[in-house]
Amino acid sequence: MPYGFSFSWKRALGISQAKARLSRQIGIPLTRSGQERAVGRLVVKGVLALFGLGGERRGRRR
Repeated sequence: MPYGFSFSWKRALGISQAKARLSRQIGIPLTRSGQERAVGRLVVKGVLALFGLGGERRGRRR
């Protein structure tokens, strides 16, 4: 294959788009990395809540 060209049969059939759409609708990540991010976020929020540091964000919002 030429440089810079790749082909994904899942993207060609629309499977990737369907999974992304479903994931957004149900609010649960379907990819391993997405699940790991979600679990990590919950752990961090839990630890911050234990120390009373959870709550409003400080600083400027973008």
